[in-house]
Amino acid sequence: MKKKERQGNKRRLSWWVGLCIVILLGTPTRLSAQAVLSDQAEISFLISAPYDEAAFTVFGHAAIRVHDPVSGFDGVFNYGIFDFSSSNFVWRFALGHTDYILGINDYKQYIVNYQMRGSDVTEQVLNLTQYEKQDLYEALLVNAQPENRTYRYNFFFDNCATRLPAMVERYTQGEVIYHNPPAPQSFRQMVHDCTRHRAWLTFGIDLALGSPADRVATPHEMMFLPSFVMQAYEHASILAADGEEREMVSETRVTKAFEEDDEFDLLDDLLTPMLCGWLLFFLVFFITYRGWKQKRAYNGLDILLFSLAGIGGCVLFFLCFVSVHPCIWPNWSVVWLHPLHFVGVILFSVKKTNKAAYWYHFINFAVLSLLLIGWFFIPQQMNAAFIPLILILWMRSGQGIFNRKRAKK
Repeated sequence: MKKKERQGNKRRLSWWVGLCIVILLGTPTRLSAQAVLSDQAEISFLISAPYDEAAFTVFGHAAIRVHDPVSGFDGVFNYGIFDFSSSNFVWRFALGHTDYILGINDYKQYIVNYQMRGSDVTEQVLNLTQYEKQDLYEALLVNAQPENRTYRYNFFFDNCATRLPAMVERYTQGEVIYHNPPAPQSFRQMVHDCTRHRAWLTFGIDLALGSPADRVATPHEMMFLPSFVMQAYEHASILAADGEEREMVSETRVTKAFEEDDEFDLLDDLLTPMLCGWLLFFLVFFITYRGWKQKRAYNGLDILLFSLAGIGGCVLFFLCFVSVHPCIWPNWSVVWLHPLHFVGVILFSVKKTNKAAYWYHFINFAVLSLLLIGWFFIPQQMNAAFIPLILILWMRSGQGIFNRKRAKK
């Protein structure tokens, strides 16, 4: 077990070292490229497979490679660079004001980084004319200039993947036709497909994403995920003004990742949100039942549980009403997770407010009852792991109502 853990730590260290190399190389100092491409030059998409190591790697990655064997230039135009050390990065990320950078990476270093972390890289060589290659290449160089390279990141609508088709569509002499569109899916379903091995990440994302994420994405919008860019361009073609049509991809190559053993993750493989939620529910149920038998209110338990719900509600309200992240509001999760729970905490803490506490419990019990009854009719796909947590608050409010009525007798 310790040996596997050491191997896992070694892989993580090598991956982070590789990431640092890519970030360091993704700077304007790499822009010492020739102005004109030779007729042997190739421009291709690099689609990196998802990897479960970190939250930002489970969606995969996409970049543009420009390779000219005549001049020796072999660079990767990478729209996915961000700087953790930049001022107020965490705060700006929480607000949805994250700035990403277009950098130029050395191709070999870029590939080795993804091989080390366990990602296959699929290269799709674009079937462009010499004029189109030159036009696109010059546009990429302009984009990579210090004054142009920063852009405001948007998870669904402007990221490293969406930039690739946007650039090709703009600098291709003709119309890009996407054949064989994928089966309709909502944004949430597509995200779930990427996070299916990360139960806690799925839980957190489902808590943050509101009903707009359940809208069915258009085939073009689906290209916010690198894998869908690859699928779309595999079947795409270019329709020239004279009516001539040619395939978009002339060749596909795959660089395989270094083999890695699957690692057991205690949180995601065993202690899932669903299991933890139901364990907590039965613990609270036992305490509540004991309190009912002994005629004890256990106000301290209510103060703890509703305080935690209030803290979670503050985070959710911040995301919904302060941040500018896409597809967050409206969000039906605010029905059960909101800052107003702190009002209940205050009422539970003061003996003179017993009547007001009763009404808080009554309203909360009624609201959560309606939420649970209408669960399958809500225009938002709610994570099933929310149910035991909602039931805990519902049960404690029900007990609060019962205790008040029993005290009156």
